[in-house]
Amino acid sequence: MSPATTARTAVAEPMTDVVRGNAGGTEPAVEIRGLVKRYGSKNALDQLDLVVEQGSVFGFLGPNGAGKTTTLRILTGLARPTSGSARVFGHDVERATNEVRQLVGYLPDVPGFYGWMHAEEFLRFAGSLFGVARRELDERIPLLLDLAGLTDVRTPIAGYSRGMKQRLGVAQALVNAPRLLMLDEPTSALDPIGRKEVLGMIAGLRGRTTVFFSTHILSDVERVCDTVAILDAGRVVAQAPIPELKARYSTHRLRLEVDGSRVELETALRAAPWLTSLGVAEDGSLELSVGDLPRAQRDVPALVARFGLGLRRFEGGEVSLEDVFVQLVTGGGR
Repeated sequence: MSPATTARTAVAEPMTDVVRGNAGGTEPAVEIRGLVKRYGSKNALDQLDLVVEQGSVFGFLGPNGAGKTTTLRILTGLARPTSGSARVFGHDVERATNEVRQLVGYLPDVPGFYGWMHAEEFLRFAGSLFGVARRELDERIPLLLDLAGLTDVRTPIAGYSRGMKQRLGVAQALVNAPRLLMLDEPTSALDPIGRKEVLGMIAGLRGRTTVFFSTHILSDVERVCDTVAILDAGRVVAQAPIPELKARYSTHRLRLEVDGSRVELETALRAAPWLTSLGVAEDGSLELSVGDLPRAQRDVPALVARFGLGLRRFEGGEVSLEDVFVQLVTGGGR
């Protein structure tokens, strides 16, 4: 059986054996208040407030440089805040470093490995750093290798593809059966099949452990996360369950396809007071985001007729998380 096939068969079953669950109180998994991280004169985090409830699969979104990785580094004790507080299951991450580390699994955006090790050796080494008993590791490591689709791989890690290393990294982040799993861009290096497998692993953890999933791939968040926070310039500009976020910031979307030159039509559309954005889809049709749907539905056909064009397609579409993200980080939703 291939590693990919092994991973697909594994994602649904062994998760309860490699996580601790969420027992141990009703406090948030993550609670951040007024967090500031300053590098010289630059604020990487600027009065950041964030709450992540236990058991959720939480998507942490933001453009490059927004402060996502800095937040993760502070939560894991790899960096110290300039001011403010950060707690993991009620533990202050600055004062209770060892207690926090026992509760957390972390996969950085560029994980490091000892290339001469094999996967089992690496997981056993990682488990020993957490003080996991040998008997527990004997039971847990085969499940993690199965989960990562690496059971039958005999080559040293130096010979792994980047996707294989990423799957091993997820397994390593689970080796201590964490209550909070923090993943920094976990699917960015994977092919479509590998991404599907990792996303299946993440979705399978819902309700068993808390997943803090930082990524720039919005479609992945939309597939597996139940709640998201959008970070911009070191601050959370929105946090809510995905359906609520779409409803709160949504603009209506329309798809328009015409026969003939549409230069004048596009100029007229851009001047329309109800237009939020105008783009071109992969098939060449126009994508319109509009704030006043009834008016747009009246005006667009009239504009098409005014410029003597043929109307081939004019239909609506559901707002996406990407639409909300772009609206917020460009300032339109604040």
